[in-house]
Amino acid sequence: MTERKRESKAAWDAPAVRALRRHMKLSQDEMAAQLGTRQQTVSEWETGRYRPRGASATLLSLVAERAEFQYETSTEKGEGKKEEAG
Repeated sequence: MTERKRESKAAWDAPAVRALRRHMKLSQDEMAAQLGTRQQTVSEWETGRYRPRGASATLLSLVAERAEFQYETSTEKGEGKKEEAG
């Protein structure tokens, strides 16, 4: 349960959102329709103007899990750097 909870709190960054969309072979328009949001929102996530948060981040995590998409959250990336430095 802890791992699932952590996944829903994943910090989605621009490269991860873009990689998920490409993994699913969707256009920004198609992904927006699947998520119930606007194409402009997906574009803003992918360019880094905004980051998905709240329900959007949780939904992306659920979609990624169902699509069997492997991704590394920003938190996990930071943890790896700390381990290397220490």
